[in-house]
Amino acid sequence: MNNLSNVPRVPRRMPGGLPIVLVILGVIVVLFLLNFARNFFYAFERVDEQEVAVQFQGGKIKNVVGPGIYTDVGLFVDIVRVSSQAIPFSVTDDEIITKDKQRIGLVVSGDIFRPNITQKDTIQGLWAQYRSIYLEDELARSRMQDQARQAMKVCIGDRTFDDNVVGTARDVLRQCIDDELNVRAANFGLRIENLVVPDVILSPAVQSALDAIVQSRLETEKAAQDKLRADAQADAEQARQEGEIRIEQSRIQEQARQQTALAQLEEQKVAAQRAVIEAERANELARVEAERAVIEAQKNNDLIAAQRDIEIAQAQAVAAEEQAKAQIAYVSALAELYAGRPDYVQLLIAQANASALKSTDKVIFTPEGVTPTLVLPGPGIVPTVETTSQ
Repeated sequence: MNNLSNVPRVPRRMPGGLPIVLVILGVIVVLFLLNFARNFFYAFERVDEQEVAVQFQGGKIKNVVGPGIYTDVGLFVDIVRVSSQAIPFSVTDDEIITKDKQRIGLVVSGDIFRPNITQKDTIQGLWAQYRSIYLEDELARSRMQDQARQAMKVCIGDRTFDDNVVGTARDVLRQCIDDELNVRAANFGLRIENLVVPDVILSPAVQSALDAIVQSRLETEKAAQDKLRADAQADAEQARQEGEIRIEQSRIQEQARQQTALAQLEEQKVAAQRAVIEAERANELARVEAERAVIEAQKNNDLIAAQRDIEIAQAQAVAAEEQAKAQIAYVSALAELYAGRPDYVQLLIAQANASALKSTDKVIFTPEGVTPTLVLPGPGIVPTVETTSQ
């Protein structure tokens, strides 16, 4: 048998002729260099709408930026994304002691929000302490659940059982837990929203006691209601009787009031009739007085007119007398003139006769006592008398 242990091994080679070991070493070196080079740049890193990003240089926070595309070159530069989406949480505590030493359980749920771009100062100030909370949802949820349990104990422990459970007290309890938990979350740069208290857990013993209390209250309230109903029925009956009495009294009073009103109306009617009669009499007296005044005025007017007529007649008589005197004086003067101057009278007679004749008149002179024969001119007739002057 041949001894093969002394045969030298030939290094395995790649198809191109390089040893495989060298290739592996080369790949390792390249990966190392690439990993080392990543400490000096990053390029086209995208920050989504629901994220903010923390930029580092030399291990220190350089800036906090919002959504966008970012590239940076420098000594040990890096960019870390922080989600701004809500982290839902729910926490249950089965046994919490109230101020009046009652045991109740509580379920609280809500949403956790990390700092956003408007709170970059908070991120820069608290990054060193709470970096893991900003980057890991489960850690943030676990930490806020613990804080929620503590807030629940504080709010329930300061209040009685009724103040935590009954009626609108749950809204006050929810607000208390919300305020207390947000104060605690602010220490981490977080905030809590949409906090609700969906359920209050009661132990069977507490539930039985509460049912008994509720039943007792219901029975007490029912008894009170029955008493109130009986009192109300008695009051109603008394009110009905009093109402009937009042109605009868009101009817009698109404009748008396109506009779009084009728008497007043009758009295007013008589007074009105008396006023009408007196007004008619006053009107009649005024009418008679007015007629008398009219008659007196008419008489005065007639007397004044008669006096004026007398005065006018007297004036006319005086004027007529004066006119007659003037005419008599004129006639007397003419008579004296005619008597003293007969020749003048003959002249006037001649002038009167001459003025009485016209150029067309015909004058016939005949002896006294003889009737003249008139001959009217016409065709073939010659005038016998010529009246025209020569």
